[in-house]
Amino acid sequence: MAEQRPLNRVRSELQAGMRFAKCGKCGCMKGTLESLESSLSSFQTEDPSDLAKNIEHWLKQMEPVKYACLGCEYCFPAMAMNLFQQAFPAAVQAQSLDCAFEVREQSWPSVPGEYFACCDGASCPVAVSTLASVELAAKLAAVKPRQLCIVGKTETENIGIDKVIKNIITNPTIRVLLLTGRDPQGHHSGQTFLSLGENGVDERMRVIGSPGRRPMLRNVTSEEVEAFRKQVQVVDMMGCEDEERIVAKLRELSRRFAPSQSGKESGEQNESLQFSTVPVMVIQAQEPTRIEMDRAGYFVIILQPQRGIIIVEHYDYDNRMLRVIEGKDARTVYWTMIENGWVTQLSHAAYLGKELARAELSMEMGFQYVQDGA
Repeated sequence: MAEQRPLNRVRSELQAGMRFAKCGKCGCMKGTLESLESSLSSFQTEDPSDLAKNIEHWLKQMEPVKYACLGCEYCFPAMAMNLFQQAFPAAVQAQSLDCAFEVREQSWPSVPGEYFACCDGASCPVAVSTLASVELAAKLAAVKPRQLCIVGKTETENIGIDKVIKNIITNPTIRVLLLTGRDPQGHHSGQTFLSLGENGVDERMRVIGSPGRRPMLRNVTSEEVEAFRKQVQVVDMMGCEDEERIVAKLRELSRRFAPSQSGKESGEQNESLQFSTVPVMVIQAQEPTRIEMDRAGYFVIILQPQRGIIIVEHYDYDNRMLRVIEGKDARTVYWTMIENGWVTQLSHAAYLGKELARAELSMEMGFQYVQDGA
């Protein structure tokens, strides 16, 4: 049948994703499988190997969701859903993504996150997204130009943009969203912001014209999207990580959007808007009940501050050294471990990430590093 070719491509993407442990615990994958299962109920096919049977099997394999979205450079469920939507737009049911977040009504930013709120008055009409350039946000916050209201990263084209919309429409001071830094490959959150400002969303809350893999806004309403589009102008400065140039642009934009006028206009505009909230379950963190040893072995972290080097020795459980990894920072070391499959337990990866970060910090700050137990 003609429909089998796109379904086979969808199956291939999902099958590839389900080979990864992270996908088996991800809300992206679970939401995609459930949405496709619902959509495929309208398909009349008796092929015993059809996609619906695969999805039923994969849903049984899914573990409890540990994270809503990891912002992976290549997102298998997003690619699968895009392929399905392109081939069968009429069959797509409304997706229910597991990516809700808390909205606070009595404080601002109304949606907490990795943001730096820099202004309490009405003289700071510019919000800045540094997209995938995480460190740039902290640098701009440290400079604290008076025109800057809030700055933070936006790495995903769905929940990341949901949060920005909520925070902007709950602060009438903001009249400009300035996009800076690197646009994340695959997710294209920067390009999605531009498409949102230019085109808005369709009836399924998909950002029209976005090149992102999953530009579906699920934590805001269409009214909130329109309030955002009326309140702010999205300004493209993507690719720029030069703090001086960005601060100069902030000054220019601030002169163009007088706070005294903009605050009144946007305040009147959003006065009657009913902001949507999503109930969020709060789970209290607990100590682990048991610790599983990583079958790939254990690691000993050693520092050589005089060389600026982190050394990690990898041993098996017969205490035989398997290899030595050297790196100048925690990131390069732990990525080398992960890419080569030398860490197989999520808990072990989390422990090593913590310890390598402590080791790197000890070299920077000059204090003695002692490796903690698991």
